[in-house]
This record gives sequence, structure tokens and C-alpha cells, in this order.
Amino acid sequence: MKIGILLPYKENFSPDYPGAVSLFVNETSLNSKFKKNITVFGNTHHKKKFRINYKNIDLFNNPLRSQTRAYVNKFITLQKKYNFSIIEVHNRPSYINLLKKNLGNKILALYFHNDPLSMDGSKTINDRKNLLKSCYKIIFNSNWSKKRFLDGLENKFVNSDKLVVFFQSAKKNKIQILKNKKKWITFVGKLNTAKGYDVFAKAIKKVLDRYPDWKAKIIGDEKREKIILDHVNADVLGFLNHDQVLKIFKKTSIAVACSRWEEPFGRTSLEASANGCAVVITNKGGLPETVTNAKILEKLNVKTLEKTIVNLIKNSKLRTKLQELSLKNFYLTHQFITDKIDNFRSEKLKIINKFNTKKSLQNLRILHITNFNERLDGRLFFNTGRRINNGFIRLGHSVLGFSDRDIQKYYKGFHDLKGAKTLNDKLKKTCYNYKPDLIILGHADLISPDQIKELKEDYPNARFGQWFLDPLNKKGPDFARNKDRILDKIKVVDSTFLTTSPDVLNFLKSENSFYIPNPSDKSFEILDNYKKSCNVDVFFALSHGVHRGVLKSGKIDDRITFLKNLTSKTPDVKFDLYGIGKIQPIWADHYFKTISNAKMGLNLSRGAAIKYYSSDRITQIVGNGLACLIDEKTEYQNFFSNKEMIFYKNVSDLAEKILKVANDDKLRKSIARNGKKKYMKYFNSNLVAEYIVNKTLEVNKNKRYFWEN
Repeated sequence: MKIGILLPYKENFSPDYPGAVSLFVNETSLNSKFKKNITVFGNTHHKKKFRINYKNIDLFNNPLRSQTRAYVNKFITLQKKYNFSIIEVHNRPSYINLLKKNLGNKILALYFHNDPLSMDGSKTINDRKNLLKSCYKIIFNSNWSKKRFLDGLENKFVNSDKLVVFFQSAKKNKIQILKNKKKWITFVGKLNTAKGYDVFAKAIKKVLDRYPDWKAKIIGDEKREKIILDHVNADVLGFLNHDQVLKIFKKTSIAVACSRWEEPFGRTSLEASANGCAVVITNKGGLPETVTNAKILEKLNVKTLEKTIVNLIKNSKLRTKLQELSLKNFYLTHQFITDKIDNFRSEKLKIINKFNTKKSLQNLRILHITNFNERLDGRLFFNTGRRINNGFIRLGHSVLGFSDRDIQKYYKGFHDLKGAKTLNDKLKKTCYNYKPDLIILGHADLISPDQIKELKEDYPNARFGQWFLDPLNKKGPDFARNKDRILDKIKVVDSTFLTTSPDVLNFLKSENSFYIPNPSDKSFEILDNYKKSCNVDVFFALSHGVHRGVLKSGKIDDRITFLKNLTSKTPDVKFDLYGIGKIQPIWADHYFKTISNAKMGLNLSRGAAIKYYSSDRITQIVGNGLACLIDEKTEYQNFFSNKEMIFYKNVSDLAEKILKVANDDKLRKSIARNGKKKYMKYFNSNLVAEYIVNKTLEVNKNKRYFWEN
């Protein structure tokens, strides 16, 4: 694992003349647990460099080419040699497009140290949207800078996990330092009007005239402006290296950072606070975020600044209190900020996977997108989506059910005929508010692959899975359509779960496709028919579509032919059949009351039998203690024995076995009891939900499930 840090062109990564970016990179790199894995790249003519691993990018002067572009291109060439896992770019959003274009899917992080709206590559809304697509993380040195970046962007970006604030940092001194404070008032920074130095120069002359036992220490330079401060007690020291500045702060009583411009973050006030100074600042940009305790000027003018400094000189108790609070409450240490940076590095590189601990696996946020059938008044409450949902909840997760079909039906209209546009827009807003760790889709056909791609860009830590229950046998119903429904999203989700064994589906080449059984649920499967005598020998119900709810006239179903043949071979067997002839299908409570009187349930699906496929009727039959009649071509013998289910080869074989079991109640009860016990133990909703979580997050890889054997 390697981390490459790219500094701005001509940023001096040298203790002789460092900028704020170099100081930040040096300190956080030295304190990082990845220190040995970090290489800093820059361009400086200073011979002395900071002691972290550094590579200077030397360039030949060429007036016909862009030196900045040449600088980035040289880094790209070096990256191919180093092969970094993460590339962190500091304060140059314009570099990102070049890196993305040439390095593809490399993990990019961008640090802003200045106002994003003032920099090439992030001035426009489109610039910033492109950065959000290209970068894994965008890091700001203040909340003010982050707000500037978000100016004009849609609400969905405001709460994006990609945008984080890591303040600048400083070394916190000990409280004993306050004993060594001198009567010094210090100004550090560029000696220009943007920094408010013109106001400070005039105000400090008046202060020093009134209090001749105090001195001013002015550190900095400015070639473009000339602001004169001439006073016997004012020491204009020019540029000093960082260590010299810190030595002066240690002895300083009052530090002034009176910027006139909207300063993204003030390193002067930060380091003054870390060294126990009473700090005076303006309410500009990110300055108030640098200190916990300070005097904040309401207006920047000579009179206000003079009055504030004089008040701190005269009121020693107030001055001492500010100094003590500055130290006591200071928290922006190098290690504190470095840990935050290392956490995002670890998070992306999976060095510390937040899903790997038992504790975190009980506290996931899961957005479950499927049809919860709210509009059907409870008729389809007892469905597989609910079973899986119950499993997620019982595992201890926070689960938000997103009923796609209900939303689509309620919101479709003249301007959105299918309701798909509104549905996808509502999903974006829901993710923005809920911030799921895991998004699971079940038959969510109107959620577009492009929408999932967008969500993956917006929430790079989230994982996506889909489950599918409908038949996939080539000779069965809607094979081509069902195949297309699965393949529609298979490239944009991390896992796919099917109630048909993937190894018999030649259109599936993905390694991330898995079989799941139809889950039973202890709150749904509450009958124990094996404990009692029943009047009906065999129960079976079909429908022409669960959402239709009633029979469709003229519809031909191969199962009807099978049943007519079966009943003709078993004239003395008592069948209870629904969805056949003029007998309508049954649902919900009516369904459970009806099967409560049956000895056996026929698990018959449309089309030719295929490995492991069954509709969810199998859970209703076996889970409620009926003896299950099932085609042996489903290969359920891999899971259940003849003592737990009744397997048949063809209609004649089935007729023979029905007659046998119908006349042997002890045998029927034994098979039904054994079948329910095993199914509820190994094929329950808790285990299926856990399997979906584990496979989608790629955790607990060593755990084996009964249906995997």
C-alpha cells in the first residue's frame, strides 16, 4: 500500500521557506501510521527539505509549454513506476482532470487550503460536480471553505460523504508556558492590506505610545505592498522560519490575526492558540474555526482594534483567562488531524473495514428497495420481501423499507407516465437523508442502472445488492424478460441473489451471483399441521399474477393440465384446489386458514423444473407443517431426505406417493414435522438476510451456510 502526495507546483517543501500546505503535509505525514508508505512530490529549489520521504520533480525551463502541465505529466510518469494506492492532491483542483484522464480509476483525494471559488478547476458548478465524480474524498480546511464549494450545488451534495473538513493542526504546548509570557503583541503573516496589517500598524503605534513597557513583534514580508511601521517598541523581523515563529509565540501574550479578506483558515491564530496566547481575530472566513476562545472584532478599524488590545493589556485577569482557555480547550493537534486523515485512507483501502466487526454488523443502515404492497391493503403482506426485511431487522440493523411499486403507482402522471423519474428522484433524496451502508433491491425494475451508478459515486462506501425470485427456466414463463431484468443491474451491483442455482444459468458469468432459498419466517409460518388430524389430503393454489389477484379468463397454464391428470389418477384423494376453473385464488389470512386443514401441499411451479427453483409457496407449505410434495428435478434432495420431503419423478409417481401418505397419518406427520424443523432451522429469514449482508459486504467469508454445501 503506497500513498503519493502531490504538492502545488513551486510549493517549497522546505523548513527554510515553507507555506501552510507544506507545514500541514509535513506534520500530518510524520504523525501518520502510514509514514513509511508516503512519498511527497513537489518542486522547489531549496536544498534543505523536510525529513519525510520526498521526491523533487525537476523541470527544464521551456517558455513554449505550460510548466504546470509538465509538472503533473512528470508526476503521472512517476506514478506508473510507484503504483500508488491513493493519490492526494493539495490545493490544485486543476490537476484532478489530468490525473483522472491518465490514471483512470486511481483513488484521488483533493485537499482545499484556499477558497474553492477562487481556484482554477473549481470555480464553476460543473467544475465542482466533476471533482465530486472524480475524487473519493474532497477535504477542506474549514467549514467556511466547504460551504463555498457547495455554493450553487443541489441539496444532494450538501450531505455527501465525500466532503469532509480536516482543520489545520498545531503542536499543543503545556500550561507551564504561561509563566514565561512577556509583554509582547505579535502579528504573523503577509504585511498587506488583505491581512489587515495596515490597520494593525496604525493601531499598534497608538497602543505602544500608551504602554511603553509593551512590545510588538511583526513577522512576515510583502514585496508587492509597502506599509511602514516605525516605532521604537515595534520589531519588524521579516520572514522567519517556522521554528523561530513558534519560539516567539511561546513568549507572546497577545496575538493578532485581523484579516480583512475571507481567510479560509488562519494558521497564525491556530498556532497562537496552541501556544497559550490571548488571540484577537476578525470574523472572516474560517478564522473563528481556528480557536475555541478568542476576542472577535465586530468591525475591523483602528479604533476597534486599539480598544480590544488595550482592554487585554489593562485587564490582566481577562488576558490570563483567555490564555488558559486557549490551551485548555485546544484540540486541533497534529495527531488528532492525522488520525482523521488516516481513517479515510484505511476506510478506502479496506485496511480497517468497518464491516468486519460483530458490533458494526449489528448496526448497519440498510435501504431495502422492493414492493411492500402498501396499496394492496395487506393482501400480499406475507411475501418474501417482508421475510427478508424481518431478517435484516432481527440482525440488529436499521432498516428503511422503500416500496418502489407503491411510489411509482402513486406518483405517475402526465409528465411522468411510468412514475420512474419521480421514483429515482425520490431514491436520491432518501439516500441523501438516510445515508445507507447497504442498498438491497428486490425486483426494483424501475430503478435505473444509471441511478445506481450515480449513487455509487455520491456514496462510495455504500454497497449494492439485488435479489430475484421469479423462474429462470428456459421453457418457463417470461424467461427472456426475467433474464433481462437480472442483467439490467448486474454490472452496477456488488452481488446478485437468486432462488435458482446460478450454476445452471449460462447467461450468468458473474462471480458475485449466489443462490438463496425462499426464506421461512417464524412470525409468518406459525401453523403446525403435523400435530393434528386434517380433513384435506392435498392443498394447491395458483394465481395468474399476485398483483392481479384474480384469474385471467382464457389463460392457459401447464399446471392445470398436470393437476387434471393427477386428480384423474387419484379419485379417492381429497384435493383442495384454488385458482383453477372458476375458483379464485386465495390470499393473506384466508390462505392460512385454508391450509391449516391440509395434510400435504403440492409445490408445483410453472414450466420445467430447474435446479433449486421454487416459488415462495414452499415456505408456506413446509413452514406450516404440511408434508411437501416436490419434483425431484429441483434437486432439493441435496438439502432434504425422503424423511423430510416427498420427492416425485412424474405425475404417476406422485399419485402413488400421495395415496400412500394419505393413508398413513403417522408417516405424513413424521415427514411434515421433520421437514418443518429443518427448513425453519437452516432456511430461515435471519440466515438468508445475514447471507445477503455478508456476501454483499464481502465479510465473514469463512462462514458456510447449509444451502452452500
